[in-house]
This record gives sequence, C-alpha cells and structure tokens, in this order.
Amino acid sequence: MKLYNTLSRKIEQVAPLSDKSLSLYTCGLTVYSRPHIGNWVAYIYWDVLERTLRAEGYEVNRVQNITDVGHLVSDEDEGEDKLQKGADREGVTAWEIAKKYARIADKEAFEELGLRRPEHMPKATDYIKQQIDFVRELENKGFTYQIEDGIYFDTSKLDDYGKLAKLDIEGLQSGARVADAGKKNVTDFALWKFSPRDQKRDMEWDSPWGKGFPGWHLECSVMARELLGDQINIHTGGVDHIPVHHTNEIAQTEALTGKQFSQFWLHANHIKVDGAKMSKSLGNIYTLDDIKNKGFSPQAFKLLVLSKHYRTEGNFTWDILEAAQNRLNNWRAMFNRRWQLAVLSNDQPDISSEILAALHNDIDTPAALARIDTYFDDVDKSRAMPNRDTLLTIRDVLGMDLLEYDITDEQKQLIQQRQEAKAKKEFEAADTIRGQLEEQGILLKDTQHGTIWSRK
Repeated sequence: MKLYNTLSRKIEQVAPLSDKSLSLYTCGLTVYSRPHIGNWVAYIYWDVLERTLRAEGYEVNRVQNITDVGHLVSDEDEGEDKLQKGADREGVTAWEIAKKYARIADKEAFEELGLRRPEHMPKATDYIKQQIDFVRELENKGFTYQIEDGIYFDTSKLDDYGKLAKLDIEGLQSGARVADAGKKNVTDFALWKFSPRDQKRDMEWDSPWGKGFPGWHLECSVMARELLGDQINIHTGGVDHIPVHHTNEIAQTEALTGKQFSQFWLHANHIKVDGAKMSKSLGNIYTLDDIKNKGFSPQAFKLLVLSKHYRTEGNFTWDILEAAQNRLNNWRAMFNRRWQLAVLSNDQPDISSEILAALHNDIDTPAALARIDTYFDDVDKSRAMPNRDTLLTIRDVLGMDLLEYDITDEQKQLIQQRQEAKAKKEFEAADTIRGQLEEQGILLKDTQHGTIWSRK
C-alpha cells in the first residue's frame, strides 16, 4: 500500500518490519464523556486502512488504547484530569465515568458504525506499573528531572525533538513565559504528575517519586512497546496529535530504545460543522444519537466522512448528511428493486480490484466511493444483479454489508415458485406464497418486466 507519511512528507510503500505481519497503533478515545461526531472521524478512516491492508494480504496486529486516566484538559500538562472533570460533572467517581463512557463508545464504534474491533484495546489504568518502569528507564538514561508538580522529560537532550511537527524550537523558547511552571524548556512534558497535597484523587498510585498519576503521552509509548515491540509499522491519530502528543511519544520512546519508533505516521484532518469549528458556545456539537434521532443512519455518517480524503478538512451539515443517506439508500436499493429471478443475471463485472486500487493509493476513499456509484448506476440500467465479489469487497474494506439488505435464498425460491404457479394459472397457490412472503416482511409487485420485491 502507498501511504502519505507525515514524517517524510512523501508517498512510500509499506515495508513490514516482520515478514508475517504489520503492526498498527491507533490513539484511542479519552473516555470522559459521550463521543461527538468529530471524535469518530479518524477511527472511520483507520478502520478502512486496516481492512485494506488485510485485503492486500497483510496480517495486521492492531492496538487501540483507551485513555482512562492522565489526560489533562490542557495539552501543556496543566488543568484538571478529564476523567476527574467528568466525575465532578456527574457526581460519581472517575472510575465510574471511565466505565460508563468506554461502554458507550464501544457500542457506537462496533455496533452502530460497524468498525472492526482491534486485536488489543488496553486501558491506561491496567498498565500503571509498566508506565512507572518506563519512566525509571528514562531516568536511568538521564532524560528526566523533577520539579514541584512532577517528573518531566528533558527535550533538550534530543537533537531531533519536534521532527514530526517540524517545530521551531528556538522560536518557541524565545516566546515562552519565564520560569514556566519550573520547566527547563517550554517543550518539556510531564511523565508523572504528583497528586495535589490538599486533594485525594480518585485515580492515583504510589511511585518511586511520590503518589500521583502518569502523564497522558506516556501510556501510548508504553502500550505500543508492550504489545507491539520497540518498533512499529504505522501509528495513526488526528492532526491535533502532531505538535504535542505524537511529538512527545516519539521523543520518549526513541530516547529509551535508541530506535526509530514508527515507520509511518498518518493523521486524519478535522471535520467542521456548518463550516465552523465545533464548540459548546455555537451549539454545534453533535453525537451519533443526534444523528439517529433525526432519522439518519450512523452508516450514512460513515459515508459522509469517507466522501472526503482523510488528509483534507471535512464539513458536516444536515443537508450533506441527507445526501449521504440518499447515497446509501441508492446502494441498498439494488436489493429493493430486483427483477424476478428468471430475468436476473450475475454477469455484471467485478470491480473489486478497482475499489482496492483506489484505497491502495493513500486510502483514497472518495475515488473508491465514486467508482461504486458509477457501478451501481450501470447495474440499475442493465437490470442485472450486482457482482457478489464486489459486494463482499465493499463489505470487507468499507465495513458496509449491503448483502444484509438482500433476501434469503429460500425467499428467492418462493418468488420463483410463485412465478411458476402463475404461469400454470395456479393463482391460489401464487397468492398463498405472496402471503407467506408478506408475513416475512417482503412485498411483491408484478410489472411488465417481471416481479419486484421490497421490504415493508
């Protein structure tokens, strides 16, 4: 597969570190509230990435973490822990908040959006010991220092810090506040934060440096290393991860291992709402529940997302969603406007290779969808059945099972038997079969071209 590598800024061919499989790490959700539609955008793209790699014959070992501690409201190691903030908002513990929203996110991702479940979905709180050990290794190598609120990584010890985001380190330093939180350098980041002396947190652990909790960036480096090894093939996330989170992951991991952390860094761009950034003040933050309550399908939202390239900025409006829903309905209609079996054929060509070719080219989902559109237009005009292999490819690489809208082989046989009964003028038998199908939710209509069926 050809991918646009954020680190090298060019298209390259995936070259496995292992002959047997590819390793893929995805930064997961922080489970402190219900996900909004913007949260789901990147996961929809990375789902297609993984499915395409598998379609191309790779074994993919994928890790997607669950951030259930340590992510502060500011990426600059300041403010309240998001989980604790959620707990205060709802009057429960941070542990309860994490459990509640992890369960909601799980249902939305794998049941409603139809994403493929990664092989590993580790929680940050299950890897506290390993995170402490990771910091101790960095400490032994001379990359850390301690100040009043925690243990920090000294970015000045690395010659190439900020290479992913191409940060202007000198410019950042000259514009920094004096003695910013006691840090040596404005780019230094927390590895372990100390609990406030006057407050007991729901989530805190003993460590060699004092009671506290891990910095947000630490968990991804640790879980990637524990589950995938020192080096991985592909690391994915959102564009907002580039300047801080992924930059810091690279720094701490490569400082510890002395090896390149990931071959490829892929980042999905944001989606706006009505052309504006999502914000509470604008009242334009929507969830999948909002979409469903307006009568739209989460699968239609998936199509809306995939209609633009992962590296370009998207836009959500209810009109665009309606267009995506219509597109989905048109695809599904291939099984709601089927001609009677005697005039159906399966001679429509298989375009699986064309769909995969588009996705092979840096996950070009807009090109793949456009080819599927023209294919179904041709199917409709020719009154032919869509090629089954094409439908299986759409299911396997886009996670959209159009075959589930087909009728069963038994129902098709009943339609055939009814047609034969009508030809023999056995109208009572034909009506009985019509009644059987209607009880199963299948309606029949006789036309000059044959019998077509639809669902109730």
